Amino acid sequence: MAITQSAAALVAYAARCAIISPDDRTWAFNRILGALRQSGSTPLWDAVDVEEFDLEAVMNRLSAAGVEAGVDEDTPSGRDRIETELMGLLMARPSTINERFHALMRTEGPQAATDWFYRLCCDARYVREAAIARNMSWRTSTAWGELEITINLSKPEKDPAFIAAEGKALVGAQYPACQLCVENEGYYGRGARSPLGPHPARQNLRVVPIELGGETWGFQYSPYAYFEEHCITMSAEHRPMAINRANMGRLLDFIDFLPHYFVGSNADLPIVGGSILSHDHFQGGRHEFPMMRAEVERTVSLPGFEGVTCVSLRWPLSVLRLRSTDRKELLDAACHIAQAWRSWNDQAAGVLAYDQNGTPHNTVTPIARRCGEEYELYLALRCNVTSAEHPLGVFHPHEDKWHIKKENIGLIEVMGMAILPPRLYESIYDGTLTRDAVGHTFAGVLEDAGVFKWDEDGRAALGRFLECL
Repeated sequence: MAITQSAAALVAYAARCAIISPDDRTWAFNRILGALRQSGSTPLWDAVDVEEFDLEAVMNRLSAAGVEAGVDEDTPSGRDRIETELMGLLMARPSTINERFHALMRTEGPQAATDWFYRLCCDARYVREAAIARNMSWRTSTAWGELEITINLSKPEKDPAFIAAEGKALVGAQYPACQLCVENEGYYGRGARSPLGPHPARQNLRVVPIELGGETWGFQYSPYAYFEEHCITMSAEHRPMAINRANMGRLLDFIDFLPHYFVGSNADLPIVGGSILSHDHFQGGRHEFPMMRAEVERTVSLPGFEGVTCVSLRWPLSVLRLRSTDRKELLDAACHIAQAWRSWNDQAAGVLAYDQNGTPHNTVTPIARRCGEEYELYLALRCNVTSAEHPLGVFHPHEDKWHIKKENIGLIEVMGMAILPPRLYESIYDGTLTRDAVGHTFAGVLEDAGVFKWDEDGRAALGRFLECL
């Protein structure tokens, strides 16, 4: 297919998906040719077969033409920058997207707004459906119920030491400061040869501003989603992750705004804090995780919070679930528990609140969702102490499980979905590992991350903490 017809096919696709109006076809066609430094010829619109249209194949042809014309370098990231630029040219400006999203919120409700925005992000190739479809996923029955296992072929594995260093990165050292900053919207990206290091292309990123806790935050979808409608909401300010009253209140604000989504935050300390500590952000979406189906182990008494039901879940990590129709009382109770945990010491259980230098070790991973009129808030107790035996973390995947997982256990995995590195793909297919073995090893990873173990001593240690509440 000639470049002219490839460009025409992309424009026809954009019109069919309502990314552009059919009246904009000629304008869009000329914008694409200009970006690719092509002269082109009159497009044959009637020759475009929308039924046989292959978006990935067309984008590959167009980016190859751009490389040949010297638009960018002949590397995967160079071709991706060209392809992303083309989709960005076709999309409406952020202000138009924002107006449409909030108009749908007012007239048709939250689900209609997210349905439209998510479909747009997929059609505009920001959410990389083709790449996501290549990922492996399955479920494994374990003592904790069915766990969800994914091998994400697009996500590189990070070393825990690198994650900790990233969290201390200097603001202003580069632009955008990180991949979560709102300044990524429309950014062309950088290759590996850049003095500032590589940065992915984001010309087709659109961020909807929403208000959380009296601040403007950005709402977008994850380009390489782990689950249904995987979204990210991030502070407009580049600042470190924080688990405090303000942010737990923002979690509740989010589910008031989009009650059909869950939302949660990674913890705010290295080792237990997920893969990005440098930018305050939450993750959410439309998915029910295995943890949310866990059985109740015991009911927890919370004097002074009679309107809140609190239980301990039968789950490999130590998780408390709070429910209430009273949002303020639920938040008060959650902050009471988090504060108590921050200062909790239990030598027998290996829990140390602060080291000799005053560095904190205890924090929580909070997750919120709506269940009808009730608010539901999960608090996973986390501790990032290390030892000579476990220098990367006592409550971190132990060395005997590094063959499947060495990276930090973040928000999504706390809830029972494994995000495993691409290196496992070949091991599954050559028979070195079976899916069942990987699933059961992941269950062991979660058990390692649990502060209070599921033996007599561990249950007694949990009881000691619950008594202080």
